[in-house]
Amino acid sequence: MAEALDVRTRLRGSARVVGVIGWPVSNSLSPAIHNAAFVALEMDWVYVPLPVPPGGLAEALAGLRALGMVGANVTMPHKSGCSELIPDLSEDAERLRAVNTVVVGTEGLAGYNTDAPGFDRFLRHDAGFDPAGRSALLFGAGGAARACALALARSGLRKLTVAVRDPARAADLRDTLAGLETDLSVIAYEDAATVGSDLIVNATPVGADGEVLPLPELGPHVVAVDLQYRPSVTPFLSSARAAGGAAYGGLGLLLRQAALSFELWTGQAPPLDVMSAAALAEIAEGGPSAGA
Repeated sequence: MAEALDVRTRLRGSARVVGVIGWPVSNSLSPAIHNAAFVALEMDWVYVPLPVPPGGLAEALAGLRALGMVGANVTMPHKSGCSELIPDLSEDAERLRAVNTVVVGTEGLAGYNTDAPGFDRFLRHDAGFDPAGRSALLFGAGGAARACALALARSGLRKLTVAVRDPARAADLRDTLAGLETDLSVIAYEDAATVGSDLIVNATPVGADGEVLPLPELGPHVVAVDLQYRPSVTPFLSSARAAGGAAYGGLGLLLRQAALSFELWTGQAPPLDVMSAAALAEIAEGGPSAGA
């Protein structure tokens, strides 16, 4: 991409550096997204992939400060490990027991999780959905699902139903929502078809290869969100649109949580339109299919 080439040719010793820690990181859209934003704002910054194998996280975190980096995003499989190694955690990182953004400060590292506030911004600003007093059906209880559940509960959601294949796996999700007032119900995956809701969120991989979720009756009143962004239209989203409802893929959440990371590092609001265009171009060119 021309923008990526511009980033490489303009690098100087003064450039401030951030990146993404993961294993692997070759599937990450984040370098394209953030570097496009830096170019648009004419900032002397660069975002690089930081492949860190299992067992190497502690050394990698120490290296961030030693190398003078500003911070990093964190993707699989290191999010939970970061929450155990970094003592200075935001409330969300503590609740979710996962860090997706590290900020290098003068006194050490601070860990944040921007997924929950990113999902809230996506719902309100992109989907135009206010969760207060509403109901939601959530497929999955993993890290992404817990972040969505936390955002919804904080926003005053009245009723949250979580559909999982093994209800015992929802223990971490219950812990995440401890002290919040949302009425939480955990049901078997196949029973989801009986649950009517204003919002349905798929936080599982189901649908990537054409699989079908056990959906309740859909209609114009239902907002559908699939956290996957490739394929851009899953069978779930197709069904929701065919029923007259609003349907959204996962790219909006990816951009919103990335924007919050950008703000933590730089103190500036990023150009979301530029970041979105970079992500779509990368996907269209056959680039990354998953990851932060």
